[in-house]
Amino acid sequence: MFLVGLTGGIASGKSHVARVFKDLGAHVIDADRIVHDLLEPEQPACREVLDHFGKDILLPNGSIDRRKLGEIVFNDSEKRAWLNNCLHPKVFNVYTTQVQHLQCRQPDAIVIFNAALLIETGYHRKMDRIVVIYADTEQQIKRLSLRDKFTRGQALARIRSQMPLAEKRAHADYVIDNTGNREDTEVQAREVFQKLKKDAERAS
Repeated sequence: MFLVGLTGGIASGKSHVARVFKDLGAHVIDADRIVHDLLEPEQPACREVLDHFGKDILLPNGSIDRRKLGEIVFNDSEKRAWLNNCLHPKVFNVYTTQVQHLQCRQPDAIVIFNAALLIETGYHRKMDRIVVIYADTEQQIKRLSLRDKFTRGQALARIRSQMPLAEKRAHADYVIDNTGNREDTEVQAREVFQKLKKDAERAS
């Protein structure tokens, strides 16, 4: 099994690259998907978050309004730190369990862990390779505006809460530049995946 951390900033293009890797045969585990599941109603993590932030963050259907929660934590570093400390260990536990199950079924799999805060948490040290997706700040702002209807201020608050992409690049084994069009990014992703396959073969 070969473990690859896929990371970058918010709206840098991680999900797009993850889909390319998946189409090429990788097994993708998405940290944001895990968080979504952890915050489902009646989950222990959901109760912890509600106990801390109060029921004002609830939607009418009883689930957590992640947008409202985001507005709180991206404008308050202490509350953001509490939420990260609550959720990150649980995310990594789920990831580890999924990898263990996969190890039994596909011991030669290339596993892509798509996680925005992989380096910030130090979890990148558990990966065999790190792939960083790069985009410039103005592109991130534009994508957040189009995708999530964020104002410039809301987008910047989220971008600035993460390690600058220039610093993340320093931890990368491979960098995919997503400042161009989707086709250019896909070409780079395919080239990187071929390198990852060769790395995995050498490591086996």
